[in-house]
Amino acid sequence: MKSKLLLLELNELNFEYIEKYIAQGRLPTFERLLGEHGFQRTTSEQDYDNLEPWIQWVTAHTGLDYGEHGIFRLGDIVEHDLPQIWDDLEQKGLNVGAISPMNARQRMRAPAFFLPDPWTKAPMVAPGIVQRFYRVAARMVNQNAEGGGVGKSLGDLGLGLAYCARLQNYGRYLKYAAGSRAKTWNRALVLDLVLADLFVKLVKRRRPDFASLFLNSAAHIQHHYMFSSSAYQGNLRNPDWYVRPGEDPVYDVYELYDHILASICREFPGYRIMIATGLHQVPYPETSFYWRLKDHEAFLREVGVPFTSIEPRMSRDFLVECRDAEQALSAAQRLGMVCDLDRQSMFEVDNRGSSLFVTLSYRHEIKKDMRYLVGNEERTGIGDAVAFVAIKNGHHDGIGYFLDTGGERPSPDVSFPLKELPEKIRAVVL
Repeated sequence: MKSKLLLLELNELNFEYIEKYIAQGRLPTFERLLGEHGFQRTTSEQDYDNLEPWIQWVTAHTGLDYGEHGIFRLGDIVEHDLPQIWDDLEQKGLNVGAISPMNARQRMRAPAFFLPDPWTKAPMVAPGIVQRFYRVAARMVNQNAEGGGVGKSLGDLGLGLAYCARLQNYGRYLKYAAGSRAKTWNRALVLDLVLADLFVKLVKRRRPDFASLFLNSAAHIQHHYMFSSSAYQGNLRNPDWYVRPGEDPVYDVYELYDHILASICREFPGYRIMIATGLHQVPYPETSFYWRLKDHEAFLREVGVPFTSIEPRMSRDFLVECRDAEQALSAAQRLGMVCDLDRQSMFEVDNRGSSLFVTLSYRHEIKKDMRYLVGNEERTGIGDAVAFVAIKNGHHDGIGYFLDTGGERPSPDVSFPLKELPEKIRAVVL
């Protein structure tokens, strides 16, 4: 083994925005790392439909592009037996671990630790108190529009948080909690800080040869609040009821990541560190709303969609399981009949045979008294059936970023395909 390595997967971070914040005298850790090591750009798919993080992180973990791995939906990795970077390194005798890797399957024999992302069903390898905490946290992520999902599991949440959180960050946790009513994005910051604290604890305890940490709050916040960033130079603005004037949620998450990076560099001076973003986000050119069903089963019954079970996924998405292909076809046809009075469809449906992957894709405002159609039948009540999630501010760009604290300083003009990331990891640790 050449060197121990930590991979920080900072999903969809925009390094051009980082540079703008640095020019404002902010983000000292990013300033130091970029000044000392530089960065490169990564390239990915050409088709915009394939520029989803749950596609690109499979590429980053397997070394296969979308045409080779074929994973199109979040959570679908569990249906495939693709070798991932952790599997390969473990087979070669290395001790490896991962916290929340997006769309990754746990197929190792004895990892140092493993927690799947909140949307993928995979076995956990972690202390029992962490597993109980993470189940509650994942449920909260999947119910983010209503802000619920805790209920009787509040004890598991509190005990898990106390176990994972490091003492030196208690003040930051209290600050985020105190400001969460006005800054609703603070909940996302808390989750990423908890994951980072847990990562530090587990790496210190298990000393893996290679471990990865995936953080998603920047991607979430950019999607929803990029127009409020002081690094944004466009003409669109978020309304005051959505973000208070003067607030910069994007800076808030970038500042958290700067803090996390400083902590990891300080705690693990013997480790080489890589940072990868997979993709990055750029401002969306128009105003678009995100909505989420409050009660998926109740609404589908209301509009006459047959199913056997429903699994909510990220934000607007959900999986509909059916008895067989015939019932799935009937369900898809019924969902296709749900539209506004101008006949604009409200759902996108991917029919997989006996199941459907569904997105509530309607991008316009849904008022309480809005009327809609199911076929030719006019109905009311959809305004009560959905929860407002966000106003879309950012969308995906296929360029990602890569920083490596070891090796020669790269030329910023030289990029490489994201699928080459596993080989770069192997070159360091093997």
